Amino acid sequence: MSSADLRAARKARGWRKKELARRLGVSQPLVSLWEKGQRTVPPHHWAQLRRLGVQLDPTTLPTQKFSASKGVDLARELANLGYPGFAHHQLGEAAWNPAQLLVLALAQNQLDRRVAEALPWLAFRYWNMNWEWVFREAKVRDLQNRLGFTLLLAWELAEKLQCQEAANCLRQAEQDLRHSLLAKEDTYCNEQLTKSERHWLREHRSPEAAAWRLLSDLRPEHLPHAA
Repeated sequence: MSSADLRAARKARGWRKKELARRLGVSQPLVSLWEKGQRTVPPHHWAQLRRLGVQLDPTTLPTQKFSASKGVDLARELANLGYPGFAHHQLGEAAWNPAQLLVLALAQNQLDRRVAEALPWLAFRYWNMNWEWVFREAKVRDLQNRLGFTLLLAWELAEKLQCQEAANCLRQAEQDLRHSLLAKEDTYCNEQLTKSERHWLREHRSPEAAAWRLLSDLRPEHLPHAA
């Protein structure tokens, strides 16, 4: 959560910094540092804040070291972010910023099809994520084509659901990324495709995948949990 969000939430409840500090079991100077943006509210306090009625936007969660992602359960983290397709996996609150989780998933060489289907939902649901950060991290890892494909599907979902603000943002992000389109053909996190499977997909891939030089038959109508 941002320092401004924390300050606004505290003032909305009529609490002084001393009262919020007491409720969280921390010092008043630490609360001041949080509200000035000089310190980040650590994850173990997020649950306490939620119990106090403070709504936390996952897009404001601090990014973690990518080394901490080893062994992360993507299905569970998507569930914790609200993805209905994995609702049965939900366990606790969101721990990963959706922007970082998106990059983490797209960087996988072999991704479960159900997880891949959830990524356009993630981009659509959190369309206000930090796209500048996402673009930078994607370019470092040569993920532009996978990301562009995700954005295009997410934009089509937003249009279908008549979420115009989200649609405008996603369309602009996808268009901005076009300048970084890679010439190399890629898969949608499915590097184990056989030669015959690659040939078939090259002939039958979706228009969205063709636009981003990906081998995938994933289409908006294949995303049953997107809404």
